[in-house]
Amino acid sequence: MAKRVAIVGAGVSGLACIKCCLEEGLEPICFERSDDLGGLWRFTEHVEEGRASLYKSVVSNSCKEMSCYSDFPFPDDYPNYVPNSLFLEYLKKYANQFNLHKCIQFKTKVCSITKRPDFSVSGQWDVITLHEGKQESAVFDAVMVCTGFLTNPSLPLDSFPGIKAFKGQYFHSREYKHPDIFKDKCVLVIGMGNSGTDIAVEASHLAKKVFLSTTAGAWVISRVYDSGYPWDMVFMTRFQNMFRNALPTPIVSWLLARKMNSWFNHTNYGVVPEDRVQLREPVLNDELPGRIITGKVLIKPNVKEVKEHSVIFKNSPKEEPIDIIVFATGYTFAFPFLDESVVKVEDGQASLYKYIFPTHLQKSTLAFIGLIKPLGSMIPTGEMQARWAVRVLKGVNTLPPSSVMAKEVNERKENKPSGFGLCYCKALQSDYIPYMDELLTYIDAKPNLFSMLLTDPRLALTIFFGPCSPYQFRLTGPGKWEGARNAILTQWDRTFKVTKTRVLLDSSSVFENLLKLFSFLALLMAIFLIFL
Repeated sequence: MAKRVAIVGAGVSGLACIKCCLEEGLEPICFERSDDLGGLWRFTEHVEEGRASLYKSVVSNSCKEMSCYSDFPFPDDYPNYVPNSLFLEYLKKYANQFNLHKCIQFKTKVCSITKRPDFSVSGQWDVITLHEGKQESAVFDAVMVCTGFLTNPSLPLDSFPGIKAFKGQYFHSREYKHPDIFKDKCVLVIGMGNSGTDIAVEASHLAKKVFLSTTAGAWVISRVYDSGYPWDMVFMTRFQNMFRNALPTPIVSWLLARKMNSWFNHTNYGVVPEDRVQLREPVLNDELPGRIITGKVLIKPNVKEVKEHSVIFKNSPKEEPIDIIVFATGYTFAFPFLDESVVKVEDGQASLYKYIFPTHLQKSTLAFIGLIKPLGSMIPTGEMQARWAVRVLKGVNTLPPSSVMAKEVNERKENKPSGFGLCYCKALQSDYIPYMDELLTYIDAKPNLFSMLLTDPRLALTIFFGPCSPYQFRLTGPGKWEGARNAILTQWDRTFKVTKTRVLLDSSSVFENLLKLFSFLALLMAIFLIFL
């Protein structure tokens, strides 16, 4: 009889888990507390308890070629950076394509997940759910938790003296939906992450005045990168990743700062990161420098004190009148349906092997999917986690002994930098390409570039020097997709199809074509010498 797997949440990771379970012959049942799939990407006018919330204007920070499921590209006519409404449409296409709806129970809240009395032998779980006021209990052979980390807003009001006396309006960015509320108001946004920056920029088009308060600053980059290419298709390549990881961290940090400042000098705009060694997630915003240089957004330090109708910033005695305060101060996460003896969240992370498996359970039948912050996209990351986790739950792959897993988790928590490459020292951060390659190795699906260089040099060079797109993860091994090679070789065609909406005659000269040919031959010679 097929193993029954309970999946909590029908967002991007939950959908991937359902598909992976079906492919491995398991019987998945997905519990979704809302009335539709999509998780974060499903916009609603009101905040729903237990579900991530987004504002109307949200657009993906990772382009479509880098953020799709590895065997299901976005439609050709979708823009490179996808608005939330189209993203949800894509997720529904994915669910329809692989017949995932049959496994989802909507409007069903998971109340508790507990070990069965014979867990040490069976590894089974009791799952209690609530559907339309009726509680039900069922036994499952395994559980996959896909609730993410953007559901519990962090609102540190104690850090803002006088906030209780404030007569204006204040709320967490989770509650923000539309910019209309800012019309003709003086607005303060606290926190310079992606949400805080987006909200400040949106407010600046309607508000009387907008302040953006930041403690640590951030690198700000545009989705439109070198020569107009999508930023992650240029930045996220195997060649660049290998090059960065071969250099000492101070040199990599200097090169990164130089690159970030090539768009605008972050120091002159008051947003330069205080810590330029430990990498924090860059802010993706195409408008912020323009709003700052035109005086529409004013960058400020921490808030020293909040008064009835104003605030005082640190290092400034002047009171600034404020009508609305938006706290873009991040999130915490928890698993209220699980006992702390099963998984405990401390300092913004849980003790999970490879960010997936608890290290101390007698049976590895519980997996957390999507509880990670890679520099790359979450969809292929969560999908890759699911592919490996399902094979572990099925018993095809095995985990190391608990002591080995615990040691690795503890070493990661110590945050000791290696001294080379980018410094990923924040909770849940991971270097995308090495992490994905590691999971691919576990399921014997990592492409061998050396042998490929002999059998299919065009593909090998595209994989190494081109974008590390998700299709690479389907070239071989379990779950191999026959369309992966073609998807890799045509990814730039799809990228420019939606931007070249005005047809132009090709004006390239014979000299330019010859120059390209000689450059390509020189590149081949360089690669030959490297691997000689």
